[in-house]
Amino acid sequence: MSATPQKNRASRRVLAAAAGLATVGALVAAMPAGAHDRGHGHGGGPGHGHKPRTVDVQLLSFNDLHGNLEPPAGSAGNVSETQPDGTVKAIPAGGVEYLATSLRTARKGNPYSVTAAGGDMVGASPLLSGLFHDEPTIEALNGLDLDVTAVGNHEFDEGATELARLQNGGCHPVEGCYEKGKKFKGADFPYLAANVTKEKTGKPLLKPYTVWKKNGVKIGFIGVTLEGTPDIVTANGVKGLKFHDEVETINKYARELDRKGVKSIVALIHEGGAPASTSYNYDCDSPGAGDGISGPIVDIAKGITPKVDALVTGHTHQAYVCTVPDPSGKPRMVTSASSFGKLYTDTTLTYDRRTNDIVRTSVKSANHVVTRDQPKAPDMTRLIDRWNKLAAPIANKPQGWISADINGRGSTAPEKPLGNVIADAQLEGLAPADKGGAEVAFMNPGGIRADLVHKASGSEGDGVVTYGEAFTVQPFTNMMNVVDLTGAQLVTALQQQVSGPNEASPKILQVSEGLTYTLDLTKSGADRVVAGTIKLNGEAIDPARTYRVAMNEFLAGGGDGFPALGQGTNKLVGASDLDLFNAYLAAHSTATAPLAPPATDRITVIQ
Repeated sequence: MSATPQKNRASRRVLAAAAGLATVGALVAAMPAGAHDRGHGHGGGPGHGHKPRTVDVQLLSFNDLHGNLEPPAGSAGNVSETQPDGTVKAIPAGGVEYLATSLRTARKGNPYSVTAAGGDMVGASPLLSGLFHDEPTIEALNGLDLDVTAVGNHEFDEGATELARLQNGGCHPVEGCYEKGKKFKGADFPYLAANVTKEKTGKPLLKPYTVWKKNGVKIGFIGVTLEGTPDIVTANGVKGLKFHDEVETINKYARELDRKGVKSIVALIHEGGAPASTSYNYDCDSPGAGDGISGPIVDIAKGITPKVDALVTGHTHQAYVCTVPDPSGKPRMVTSASSFGKLYTDTTLTYDRRTNDIVRTSVKSANHVVTRDQPKAPDMTRLIDRWNKLAAPIANKPQGWISADINGRGSTAPEKPLGNVIADAQLEGLAPADKGGAEVAFMNPGGIRADLVHKASGSEGDGVVTYGEAFTVQPFTNMMNVVDLTGAQLVTALQQQVSGPNEASPKILQVSEGLTYTLDLTKSGADRVVAGTIKLNGEAIDPARTYRVAMNEFLAGGGDGFPALGQGTNKLVGASDLDLFNAYLAAHSTATAPLAPPATDRITVIQ
């Protein structure tokens, strides 16, 4: 999911593992292996005497952790599981204490085990990680024995220099070291960014690939982020960088690995798709009409050389284990493990010692739930407790009260209750003439990172919204902008939700009270926004009139596929989105009169 990039902080995502099994698919492909040596090689050592011709390599993977060290709260912390009778059950999942246990349990009895991730380990993180520029998440990933990850778009939230610090270590250039006498060590696994180069030199920003080795077994990993990363990250985050085509880049480095004798190759791709069902145990290879997977990863998978044996993907926060045909027509495994460490994928790669390649017809894969009914990993509990003590003075401050859950990230509806609260907070804070004179506010859905949950997360009491909880909803600390846009530009912006780059996967803006329109999903492209129904405070939008529009700096820069919003003039920069959100909670709630979830009646949806 695209999300607002973050100005002052970055976040990463954590890992998930545990019980529940998902889909199994057979896979076909040829793999090269890689250059830079690497491998924790979890498990036992080499045997004596005759080696069998094939060895099963366990590939454990996850994606989009986004610094969720603690179990995600509310509906954002559930995974859907289809039961034998066809009903769907929500299972609470995630949290690195459980992810660590899941991965460690899965590795038992697998002497050849490698753990890889599909990007967005950090960025848009909850306060526990985001407050410390995601050092806690990197530390947790080191403890989870992650072997390799691709970069995702969120790894660029704070720019290339900060990404290099996360890789190499060193204390923060502004805030210094967070713990007395302790210097941040950085990641002990490589971040791969094969399709990201420096504009000035044309050279790769980070390693393009790595080769995991154990007892003569070699598997190459190539890592890429989506080519469209600059469209979903603030300009400062990608300054001086160039992002290249995913397929061309992977094919180039697969040839290089092949020449070096690495015939087994896995691509780690921070781009994904949408399966026909949101249940993690959905059989993605079902032959029925409307079954399977759609989205950008399908065309990418079809274009990647057969030298690559499996694709670990991410970005869309979906769960799937699918086969997509490679260019030679043979099926190849494509997997994604939801987000926030709620699932992990266990893939078996049968390695042929004679050919140094994967026996593609033997590839099997399944997603497993990182359940919360298993023992917690004590080292992860200690890590969380240590950082929570440092965060507590800021995190535990009450900001307001709510009467029930107000869903944001966990809502699948176009108009989300929490989206309405956020847009209303932005309008209220920026409506005064000296604050910008805003008449309407827009919020991008990807920037809403969590739900507001009524149940207490700590000792604050049910219904209390703490600073840490508010930060988890809006972790980017984007500065707000108020700009002039014509009515015609406003209409175009609303149409861009469902057309252009957003046609295949609509991004429905959350709108402040007073703006209403009809979204007709039976139509296609821009026509899905019924122009004649767009009204502000009951009056039709006048194409020639100028309106004052509030939005975060990411949207005001045309981010998320909204070039019309980037055409604003007469800009006034206001407070941060988080400050406005907290001010609104304080103004509209008390312990005796908590804020109730608002009605979702601004967008009329026809399906």
